Amino acid sequence: MLIAESLARVDRDEWNALAGPQPFMRHEFLTALIDTGCAAAGRGWAPQFVLLRRAGSLAGAMALFAKNHSYGEYVFDWAWAEAHERHGIDYYPKLVCAVPFTPVRGPRLLAASTEHKRTLVQAALELARETSSLHVLFAADADAAVLAEQGFLMRRTVQFHWANEGYASFDDFLARLSHARRKNIRQERRRVHEAGVTFRWLEGPAIKRKHWEFFNRCYRGTYAAHRSTPYLSLEFFVRLGATLPSHVAMALAERNARPIACALFLRDERALYGRYWGAVEHVPLLHFECCYYQAIEYAISRKLETFEGGAQGEHKLFRGLLPVQALSAHWLAHPKFARAVEHFLEREGAGITHYVNELVEHSPFKEA
Repeated sequence: MLIAESLARVDRDEWNALAGPQPFMRHEFLTALIDTGCAAAGRGWAPQFVLLRRAGSLAGAMALFAKNHSYGEYVFDWAWAEAHERHGIDYYPKLVCAVPFTPVRGPRLLAASTEHKRTLVQAALELARETSSLHVLFAADADAAVLAEQGFLMRRTVQFHWANEGYASFDDFLARLSHARRKNIRQERRRVHEAGVTFRWLEGPAIKRKHWEFFNRCYRGTYAAHRSTPYLSLEFFVRLGATLPSHVAMALAERNARPIACALFLRDERALYGRYWGAVEHVPLLHFECCYYQAIEYAISRKLETFEGGAQGEHKLFRGLLPVQALSAHWLAHPKFARAVEHFLEREGAGITHYVNELVEHSPFKEA
């Protein structure tokens, strides 16, 4: 078992064979985050990759980061940190297994066998004993099952995903919705069209540096509007486009032959993942068109199974994205805090169940 502070000496093909087709855990994506300084020790993301080798080959891996804050995770544990500090116990550094700044479910225990996954977890726990805790965020169901078996506390959060039920077109999708929702979406799309906005999609090599520069301007503007600081840089986006071109797609909104908004998506053979958006001009309802309706049309045209619209925002429900629960796993070193968090998660889990049931009652689809 080895601990590496970068992926520079890890064979890309070996890593990617374990990571699978989803772009976010691939060697290129993680390396871009680290090499451009977006997720590096200087930003509070110190890489601690766990590598399991058998007969000289990479048989398992975990992308761990030692963190001195909780930014960029989307599974919020600020209250846990404050409780530790109130009792004179350091919460940071902690260990996190995650894709930085990316609340997308996917593989976290990169190994072909359950036995190797258990070995990875035990190695991660050994590292974590020198910290306050170990958190595995947005784990795939199979990985979550292994973590629960190893005594981790499970936490559920809610995301909104659109499922392709074999739709032939966007109108086919609309036909499955209730009359009120169908009418509302058509009105929203018409208003954007009447404002003179047109769209075009750019994929892979068609996304030139000028497009990345415009997107980065939009991306940074979105964070500024929320009085926040963006996590990613233009250098990262350009690197992403160069190293993972088949996984990158961009919806560009234009008016009078000039770009005014942009949304960035990543994709694989199965799914489209909504990531970031921004605009340099305000057009009513443009956000819904650029981030949701364009994405659904794209997914239908490419016969993708799902479009993951991300966390938060009941407004997504009314546009055909339904609630899906995501799992994260948590281990805390201090027994009293572990018990307190366990009780908290039981209460929170009951609330999540009630919330999801309430959302389902307001489904935009016609009743069966």
